Amino acid sequence: MDKAFIQEMKEMLIKQKQLIIQNIAAENEEFRELIEDKDPKDFADIASDDIDKKMLKTLEAQEINRLQLIDAAIARIENEHYGKCMKCGEKIPEERLRAIPYAFLCIKCKSKDERRHR
Repeated sequence: MDKAFIQEMKEMLIKQKQLIIQNIAAENEEFRELIEDKDPKDFADIASDDIDKKMLKTLEAQEINRLQLIDAAIARIENEHYGKCMKCGEKIPEERLRAIPYAFLCIKCKSKDERRHR
């Protein structure tokens, strides 16, 4: 893989990481504001807030997982292992990396992995 492509992917990963962190911070602030404005005597709103809180935690967990994948991809760039499948060692196509810059499996291995976990 050429150095220009790898640098482009690193910049994309860093931007995605910054965006995720900003989104999590914004969601938490919005949630705090939502709770502060509610009357605790209104059980329907409290139940709704509880659902919102659970949804927020789920979204945060997914975003945190994505952050970990991004950090791992950046580490692979720094260790010169970026773009190689972690299972079979084959080159991951640039098209796949452009779509999912933190991908660590080639399409073949990812498909096998998904079939196994169904």
